This record gives sequence, structure tokens and C-alpha cells, in this order.
Amino acid sequence: MTTFPLLAVLLPFLAAFAGLLLSRWPHRRPSATPAAGKQANTRAAWLAIVPTAAAAVLAAWLAWDPGFAFLAGDTTSPPPEPTGQTYGTVTTGGIPISLTLQADNLSAILGVLVTLVALAVQVYSVGYLKDDPRYPSYSAFISLFTSAMLLVVYAGDLLVLYVGWEIMGLCSYLLIGHWWEDRGNSRAAVKAFLVTRLGDVGFLFGIFVLGLAAGSFRIADVLAKVPEMSSATLVTATMLLLAGVAGKSAQVPLHTWLPDAMAGPTPISALIHAATMVAAGIFIVARLFVVFQAAPPTLDVLAVMAALGMLGAALAALAQDDLKRVLAYSTVSQLAYMAGGLAAGSDTSAIFHLLTHGAFKALLFLCAGAVIHHVGSNLMTQMGGLRRELPITFVTMTIGFAALMGIPPASGFFSKDAILATMDDALATGALTDAAALLLYACALATVAVTGAYATRAWLRTFFGEARAVALPEPEPGTAHVVDVTEAPRTMLVPLILLAVPALLLGFAGEPHVDLGVAAISVVLALLGAGAVYAFWRMDPVADPARLLGPLRAPCERAFYVDSLYAALFVRPAMALARLVVRTDDVVVDGAVRGSGRSARGLSGILRLAQNGNVQLYVSGLLAGVLLIVVGAVMFA
Repeated sequence: MTTFPLLAVLLPFLAAFAGLLLSRWPHRRPSATPAAGKQANTRAAWLAIVPTAAAAVLAAWLAWDPGFAFLAGDTTSPPPEPTGQTYGTVTTGGIPISLTLQADNLSAILGVLVTLVALAVQVYSVGYLKDDPRYPSYSAFISLFTSAMLLVVYAGDLLVLYVGWEIMGLCSYLLIGHWWEDRGNSRAAVKAFLVTRLGDVGFLFGIFVLGLAAGSFRIADVLAKVPEMSSATLVTATMLLLAGVAGKSAQVPLHTWLPDAMAGPTPISALIHAATMVAAGIFIVARLFVVFQAAPPTLDVLAVMAALGMLGAALAALAQDDLKRVLAYSTVSQLAYMAGGLAAGSDTSAIFHLLTHGAFKALLFLCAGAVIHHVGSNLMTQMGGLRRELPITFVTMTIGFAALMGIPPASGFFSKDAILATMDDALATGALTDAAALLLYACALATVAVTGAYATRAWLRTFFGEARAVALPEPEPGTAHVVDVTEAPRTMLVPLILLAVPALLLGFAGEPHVDLGVAAISVVLALLGAGAVYAFWRMDPVADPARLLGPLRAPCERAFYVDSLYAALFVRPAMALARLVVRTDDVVVDGAVRGSGRSARGLSGILRLAQNGNVQLYVSGLLAGVLLIVVGAVMFA
């Protein structure tokens, strides 16, 4: 079993390598031969699915005992020894880099989440992108994405972890911009790449600070050296790491890339939001939780970021018309819940919610993809009454929304209750400053109500009310309109049904402990938010229930103008500076080059006047020169 972490990382990596090089063998243009294109897509699907399934089996094997022990919060018995080994050391002239992969109780359970969601996305994509000529590269990039996240999860060295961290950023850029012909998609991909890279600069320097202070980049050595580090070192390192966490997990103030990332294919949204990329930031804080616990000021900053992010994103979700953007802002809000749980002092509750969120958010995004595949639009104004046409999607998405709202017995109820109970305890135990703890808990309770509201709004507007009539083009003479009122293909429905099981039942894993008082408050608040939306919807099923926001609707729809603020503070000044640089290069640098050329041409024109082929002029010049020499000799002799 010591080689299982390495095999789990290598299998998707080899699948990506094979998918990019072998899926279109022999090399032909699929667009020129449809049969060859279909054959290439089929081969690419097998090359992607089989290795990912094998990696999922290995991850489940690794997680069988330590994973359930972690979910149960077993602190009475010592944690099991990590499974894995070191495959060499890279000498750097300073601190060496240890090529170590290992699976402990935390990484083992996260590996299962990553591989299972990636497998579901790969299977789902077979039907979703069956006619896409770029499907082979798409499936290969998903495999590379999966391998990179598994490298982050199983890495035993911070710099090895950073390699996977950066490869994920590259894959997110490639997958979000899959349909790059649309300018909006390419801009969304660039925005995601730049914003996350901005946070990664701080993250890398945070790794350097910890490695230099500990004398090693091995995670076990860093955690063991924490008691010997100064408070200034710990606060500096964790603050820098928090920049990377905010970028990858889309937390305030680096959250703006995630809603725009919905421009990519819906299965990619499910992969990014549920199992990879955004989960990485929360995982890092949990992995280095001992370091963060030793830096209380950083936990206070994390608590404030979480409080603002969870409530602000939930309000933004309540005003969106794009179904995928509703779920995107929901992800920002739910990740802030996890960050709040970590700030309040419980890595177990945060990871528990990360697991349940991975299940029900992947389910919600894939259901949204089935709805969009059926309707042909992301906008809820063009949906309605779909529960009769899409009964399986309706049932599975209802389970996902119930888990998102925290309605028992869905999985989100247990994990959200654990986080709220942790925040409640933080008020009494003083794990945070009083102001930070109070702000965090108050925003968390308010977010419960708003979550119930936006989930109910999306559910009602998608599946209930009157079906929106869509004008179809006039058919050719002798033919009739054909309307697709069937469910999605089987390859899309099977992942929905399978994901609905953990979304509903995962909360019972690990012997959950429910705080009845906190749970009652949470359920009541969620039902109050849902009830308010339902009341507004019943008054006018055609109108948008978001009108209950009143004058706040426009700011919420624009996500409180954060993008506009960043554009004014950073984008426009940067563009103005770029234009100034271009102008300076054109006028000053290139102008000097062009000016020197014009000067040389002008001087050559003057010299050319003396070389006009007139012999008399030459003789006259010669005599004038001789005369000047003679006069000079006489005068100065």
C-alpha cells in the first residue's frame, strides 16, 4: 500500500498523456471525417474513464479506516501512521526538496472526494460533449487536473504540493476557456488565471517562510517545528499562505474570478466547485492547521473574510438570473462556511462540510447541466415547469437543494450543524477575539436564511410554474416541429443518480453529533428564508421572487459592484499605464530609431550634392583647397 498514493497520482497523469497523444491516432482531422471524430472521442473517453476509476479504487482503499476515523473526530486514539514513501531528494544548494507522497487520515478521505467527483464528471461529459471535436483534449485536461489535485492532497513536501497547486491553475485556464472562440469565455479564463496567480505569489513566499524557519519543506517537519517558531514568523507565513487560499478557494477579496468561470462547460464547473481548485485552499488550512492555530491574528482575519464572503455571496446568489451563477456564488458562500469553521477552531467540521459540499454541489452543477442541455439556456427566465419533462433531474436536484439548505436528513444538515456549533463554541471559549467571533456567528446564521431563500427561488423558477414558450424557427415545407421533451442521455443521468446517494446520506458517516439547539435554529432560519420566497412566488409565479430584496436587488445582482471597484482601482490604471508604455515605446524609443535613420538620410543627401559628376566643380574644389593650404602655410609659417 505504500505505493498507492503514487499510483493514484500517476494513473490520471498517464491518462492525460495518452489522451493528448493517442486519442486521435492515426492522426487525421476529425472535422474532415465524422466517423474518425466519433472514434477519437470514444477512444478518448475510455482513456480518461478507466484510469480515473482505477485511481478512485486506490483512493477508497487508502481511506477505508483513516477516513472514517477522521470524520468521526476520534481524538482518543493516536492517528494512524501515514501510508506512503519518499522517492528521492532534490538538492538545491540550500534546503532540499523531498519527493514524498503519503496518505494520512486527512488526505485519504480527500482523495476519495477528488477521484469520485472526477470520475462522475468524466462519465457525464461523454454525453454532454459527445459531438465536440475538442473532446479528446478536454478529457485529457480533466485527467491532468485530477492528477494535480491528487498531488496536492498526497504531497508530503510543501514544494511538491506547490507543483500540483500550479498545474491546477493551468488546467483551470485551459478548461474554462474550452470554447475560446467566444471572447467572453477566453476573458473568463484569463481572469481566473490572473486572479489566482496573484494569490499564489503570496502562497509561494509563505511556503518559503515556513521552510526557512523549520529548516525543511517536509510537512511533518514543519508541523513539528511550530513550537520553536516565533509569533512574527508564524503570522507572516500564515498571512502569506492566506493570500493563496483566498485565490484558489475564491474568498474575499480574490473571489471575483469564480462566477465568471461559469463560461466553461458545466461539467468543468462541477469539477472546479466540488472536488478540485476551490477545495484546495480549505485543504491547505486544514493540512497546516497547527500552524494557523499558533497564529491567532491570522484566524481573526480568516474569520472576517469568511463572514463577509458567506453573507455577501449568498445575497448575490439570490439576485442572479443565470442558474450557474447562482450555484457559483453559492460555492463562494459555502467555502466561506468552511473557512469560518477553521477560524473557529475545528478542522474536522470544515473538512466534513467540504466532503458533503463536494457531493451535493457536484450534483447541483451536473443537474444544472442537464437542465441547460434540455432548455438551451442558462437563464431561469427561460425555464419553468420542467419537473414533468425532467423527472429524474427534478428529484436529484431537489436532493441537492435540500442538502445545500441544510434540511434533514440530507448531508448538508449534519455538516452545517457541526460548523455552526463550532462557531457557537468559539463565542464562549475565546478561540477568536469577541468581535470576530460575534461577526462570524451572526453572518453565518443570516446566511442560513439567505441560502434557504436563493435555493428555493432557483428550485421554483426552474421546475415549477408555467413552462416558458420558446419560439422555434419555421420548419421546411412538409416537416413538423420536433420538440425534445426527454431526459438527458444515460451517461448524464447515471452520475446524477449516483451522486444523489452521498448528497442525501453522507451526513450519517463518521458518527455525526447534532447540537439540537443549533440545529433547530438553523432549520427554522432556512425554512423562514424558503417560506418568504415561496410567498412572493405564489403572489405572482411569473415575476422573480428576488423582488423581495427591494432596493438591494441591483447591488446584489452586481455582487455589490466589487468588479466595478476593482476595474476602477486596478484595471483601468493598469490599462492606462500600459497605453503610456506603448506610447513611450512608439514615440521615444522607436522615435529615436526612426529619427537617427532620418538624420542619416538627410546627411547623406547633403554629401551627395558634392558628388554630382561635374568635372569643372571637382577641379574648382581642388584648386580652392590648394589655395587654402598655400594661404595657411604663408600666414602661419
